[in-house]
Amino acid sequence: MKLLNSTKREGKIIMFKPKFRLVLAGLLSLSLLTLAGCGSSSAPAPTTPTPAPVEKVLKVGSDITYAPFEFMDEKQQPTGFDIELITALGKDMGYQVKLETAAFDGLIPALQVGKYDAVISAMTITDERAKSVTFSDKYFKSGQYIAMKKGANFKTLEDLKGKKVGVQLNTTGQFAVEKIGMTPKKYDTTPDALNDLLNGGVDAVVADAPVVLWFQAQNANDQIESVDADSGVEYYGIGMKLGNTDLAAKLNASLKKLMDNGQYNVIYKKWFKKDATKF
Repeated sequence: MKLLNSTKREGKIIMFKPKFRLVLAGLLSLSLLTLAGCGSSSAPAPTTPTPAPVEKVLKVGSDITYAPFEFMDEKQQPTGFDIELITALGKDMGYQVKLETAAFDGLIPALQVGKYDAVISAMTITDERAKSVTFSDKYFKSGQYIAMKKGANFKTLEDLKGKKVGVQLNTTGQFAVEKIGMTPKKYDTTPDALNDLLNGGVDAVVADAPVVLWFQAQNANDQIESVDADSGVEYYGIGMKLGNTDLAAKLNASLKKLMDNGQYNVIYKKWFKKDATKF
């Protein structure tokens, strides 16, 4: 005979009561739940994705019409000595340089209202400009030249009196001509003035020496010659918003580094075919 719900111990038959079976089943279920809980505690906790690093951008304004310092190449990309220099400085400081072109006489006002972090555009450091912007340390030595058609034989600025003289608006070329009591014809860009010289619109143009010499080289068949205007030595600086000493300190440190390690000279030699001037 088959005994249901029972077991045999020492010749005796022990009957399991239904209530006892329910308690046993509950204990077994509880044990299984406990083991499951222990197992889940070993699972890895969810991780928060690491945010991508924020890219630092240096917004730079420049009048990109001033070869060999800044101009557009055949692919309409900014190039030139200033462009390569500010790009190298930005990289050393950990910034991506974002360039934007603007009229030269609008660069300082745009800087003042925060449109740019810095401006680099063959800008001569002057006491008057230093009232409106914070300049970096000087990075280029220059001066003014007089451009003319061959045969004009101008030797000095004084020789220009009574002549039609072209200059770029708000440049040291304009200031040099006005200093001797003349009222020059003003252009938005130096190339505009020099092209008008080729067309006979002016008798001479006063502008930065490297720009005049570059124009001569690019227009070798147009009978242009030039002479030192002897108006004094000038130094270019990178302009920043007045009082932005933090950025100025970073720029100056990187500029010194590039000058000390020879990178500045490599860029200079590429554009001017000689070693950088000491100053």
